Amino acid sequence: MAKAVAVVSALCFLALASLAHAQEAFTVKGRVYCDPCRVEFQTSLSKSIEGAEVELQCRVRENGTVTVSQKATTDANGNYELTVQGDHEEEICDVASVSSPSQECNVPFGENKARILLTQNNGVQGTDRFANPLGYKTTEANPDCKAILQEMGYIPDENGL
Repeated sequence: MAKAVAVVSALCFLALASLAHAQEAFTVKGRVYCDPCRVEFQTSLSKSIEGAEVELQCRVRENGTVTVSQKATTDANGNYELTVQGDHEEEICDVASVSSPSQECNVPFGENKARILLTQNNGVQGTDRFANPLGYKTTEANPDCKAILQEMGYIPDENGL
């Protein structure tokens, strides 16, 4: 009898634990910035974009059915946060840029989305998930970019170094 009670108690505990795990919420955090050098990575001249819109979508791997779709807008520092309910281990989730309110910086990057894993079954502790930065380019490169990129080692200086 004691064994039966222990087994039933263990099964109830596991059922509750899996239910709580399935209802867990993840917080997706990221940033949207302006790239005045048109190199599609951040430099010291990059600036945050306030009011940019991003969208998170999760899709079923096998057939592409969208299971989650949420939008967010960046704050004054170019940061956004999205809260997503549940575990999405068997889905592909991406955060993509949707629009930039900046007239000077509204040319989207070629591949302007970031893959995000929304599961506890991947070795990452906690529920915060950090997406790679998303960005927009200006239509023309800032003249100061050449010096910045030389300093970073991306363009040889006048000595060929």
